[in-house]
Amino acid sequence: MTFEDLNLIEPIRKALQQEGYTTPTPIQAEAIPIVTDGYDLLGCAQTGTGKTAAFSIPIIQKLYNQQQKERSRGIKALILTPTRELAIQIDESFEAYGRYANLRHAVIFGGVGQKPQTDVLQRGVDILIATPGRLLDLINQGYVSLKSLDFFVLDEADRMLDMGFIHDIKRILPLLPKKRQSLFFSATMPPEIEKLASTILYKPEKVEVTPVSSTVDTIDQYIYYVEKKDKISLLTSLLANKSLESVLVFARTKHGADKIAKSLVKSEIVAEAIHGNKSQNARQRALSNFKDGSTRVLIATDIAARGIDVDNLSHVINYELPNVPETYVHRIGRTGRAGRSGVAYSFCDAEEMPLLKDIHKLIGKQIPAAGGNPFETAQVKQAVAEKNKAIKEESKRRNMFGSKRDGSYWRNKKRAEGSNANTAPKKK
Repeated sequence: MTFEDLNLIEPIRKALQQEGYTTPTPIQAEAIPIVTDGYDLLGCAQTGTGKTAAFSIPIIQKLYNQQQKERSRGIKALILTPTRELAIQIDESFEAYGRYANLRHAVIFGGVGQKPQTDVLQRGVDILIATPGRLLDLINQGYVSLKSLDFFVLDEADRMLDMGFIHDIKRILPLLPKKRQSLFFSATMPPEIEKLASTILYKPEKVEVTPVSSTVDTIDQYIYYVEKKDKISLLTSLLANKSLESVLVFARTKHGADKIAKSLVKSEIVAEAIHGNKSQNARQRALSNFKDGSTRVLIATDIAARGIDVDNLSHVINYELPNVPETYVHRIGRTGRAGRSGVAYSFCDAEEMPLLKDIHKLIGKQIPAAGGNPFETAQVKQAVAEKNKAIKEESKRRNMFGSKRDGSYWRNKKRAEGSNANTAPKKK
């Protein structure tokens, strides 16, 4: 299938040709006809699958056709997204795909002065991309009215919940017209997300592409077993290889991201950190530098990295393994996008072995150890082996005796030891 098969209007086809797009991704091929036909949509897709185009293209098409018949004032489409970076990227997508459609779009987010944003709103917009906090703020000030809304998109719903935006979303929903077309996107679909979707969507069509447990086949994945204290030396050593052209490094904390960036700069490696404590201007500058190649290495926390979309990102490095295994899939999905190849390296110390075990279980395969690791000392190998042994023994105990959280563990354990005791040891 090509975009020519999707019955798109000429202004969109012309824009897509300029962007070099010919073949839609699976979620685009499935979602665009559904949205064009007027159905609500529940989309389950991880980052890197092309979901922004999956909702922006049909919205542009429907609004363009609508304005050919009559030009009514007011915001017609609202896209709600969790982070400033993602909001800006979605706005850039509407700019790219709708450059010949003569539609007005704007993006609003917190952390910066509101006057430039309110000036644009007062001139009138058709499409508004917003983060929840700033949207509610400007609604309360009377700058935004959603009464004329035809389309509502909730993007990255799972991240919305992770970041604590659920209460803001619940305050926004009653302000939307009951008669509207709603699109709901989330990388994961736990029960709380499905419950939220049921309050927003009406008889939705469901599109599910690339489950969160899967990792893209074009990404080569490797593990470096290394002591915690040697991680920065290992990172510096890897970056000495110029074939690592553009590298996104994931740190667990904001402080950790800053510390890594400072160490790399001392080693004369061009690097910047991006996280929530940075000013909006600093974040945008770092992201722009990374996109245009003037910064080779970007160190990011998970929340700050959501929405980073860089063409030809060659490598992702997990400086620390994430606590949630699904996050690993999201992280490495930043490379190997749109059929391109990519490489993901992960650093793992002995204490992170349980996290690695959870990742292996989720993705259904073992990530191979990287060869030529100068920091995999005998002590590291021994610590990893001992941790692996402890994990296996604990798993074996659970299979035999059950969980320590209830009395079955102690009853089964005592029976196995030949005792009739059926209670847990008394606390001293």
